[in-house]
Amino acid sequence: MTLQTAPCDPWPFEPCCEIEQYDAETVTRWVAVASSILWRLSGMRWGPCPVTVRPCRRSCLEGSPLLVRWGATAGPWIPYMDAGGKWRNASVCGCKSSCSCSELCEIYLPGPVYDVTEVNLGGQVLAPGLEYRLDAPGRLVRLGGGCWPSCQDMAAAPGQPDTLTVTYRWGLPLDAAAVAAVSELACHLLRGCGGSGACGCKANRNVTRLQRQGVEIEIDPTLIYAEGRTGLPLVDLWLSAVNPYGQRDASRVYSPDFKRPRVTQWP
Repeated sequence: MTLQTAPCDPWPFEPCCEIEQYDAETVTRWVAVASSILWRLSGMRWGPCPVTVRPCRRSCLEGSPLLVRWGATAGPWIPYMDAGGKWRNASVCGCKSSCSCSELCEIYLPGPVYDVTEVNLGGQVLAPGLEYRLDAPGRLVRLGGGCWPSCQDMAAAPGQPDTLTVTYRWGLPLDAAAVAAVSELACHLLRGCGGSGACGCKANRNVTRLQRQGVEIEIDPTLIYAEGRTGLPLVDLWLSAVNPYGQRDASRVYSPDFKRPRVTQWP
């Protein structure tokens, strides 16, 4: 997946404050700011974000779990030991799983995959459920007796003969808790930066100790920000639930044997 530095779109906003005093442009801007802040603090895993890829299926080297034959010339030798202690040659395309009685023609889509919007094979848009299905995690399985091409003409435009393009949306779905969190943060920023000057973006006084009428307050806001929190109860409760360890980015596993699908960046 390409480097993502901000959410694709502002998150849904359900006002928990009075917003009639602000113009629509101001509200939109601070909802986008709140969405970007929470997207980063929660691990940059939320979508859905559309992407179009041009994948290639890798050829199968293992039609059945046969024992490794030393000196075999059919493909590279990628040894591993199975649960029974026998050495085998690993398949690099995953066409046949441990519970499948027949080959599965599939390609892998980097995710998490939210849904698949279109699969175009040489100019023909395939029907979901009849000609392909999506299996977790991100495995696009060909149905109807066909198979995905192991190679395509990358110089040709999408939709031309000998091409395959898959358009899908990736990212975790936003639930009601995420919408409530971004709404609280957006209202907090609006009150401080939208013109009223009540709170939010005002300069932080960094209070360390305050005594008045028997009440003693000691605040160190830098500790809150250092832990990736905002000081807002609903926002911090959501962040603690979805990102308790302060993960900065989504976890990824890289393999030198896996070639990621091509993504056209420009134009």
